[in-house]
Amino acid sequence: MAFTHAIALTGSIATGKSTTVSLLQLNGFRVIDADSVAHEQLQTHYEWVAKQFGAQYVVNTKVDRAKLGALIFENSRAKQELEDFLHPKIYEQIFHESEKQERFSFPYLIDIPLFFENRRYDIAHSVVVYAPFDIQIKRLMKRNHFTYEEAKRRIQSQWPIDQKRDLATWVIDNSKDLKHLQHEIEAFTAVVTLAHEKGEI
Repeated sequence: MAFTHAIALTGSIATGKSTTVSLLQLNGFRVIDADSVAHEQLQTHYEWVAKQFGAQYVVNTKVDRAKLGALIFENSRAKQELEDFLHPKIYEQIFHESEKQERFSFPYLIDIPLFFENRRYDIAHSVVVYAPFDIQIKRLMKRNHFTYEEAKRRIQSQWPIDQKRDLATWVIDNSKDLKHLQHEIEAFTAVVTLAHEKGEI
């Protein structure tokens, strides 16, 4: 049955989820990446994108994700249209990939950026990659060359990270350096392994 051994992994902008996922994979976790599935589905349906939003969003049969992303960030109607079209397709693909992972009867991760916001996935356990708001701001300003206000606006377009932290089964703290993050991941790996041995996941 899909999602039985799944752990939803989520976070927010600039909490360091990509780095965390890479380290988790090095620790032996198998990961289904919802963003990769979304990009695949978006590209598969490039003709729909051109028809729905305009030919300027597709270049040589490739969806211009940066340009489309800017549109849906500013235009809530376009965002809703895209989500209504793509989300069922993304869910179906992740559901099938989850069924394949269930054959191992061991915990695995599904990286879902908006897990709590969308409530689409029937997954009992979750882990949040956490960094406080002020650190998110600093990282996003440095990484994307945003002003303070631009970074703040992007972060506030999602649920507050503290709210996600409070809803999660487990938390991986990524507010310090890489060595600290590695310790956090080792601790998380140990806790999940123990929970599995007890039949809790």
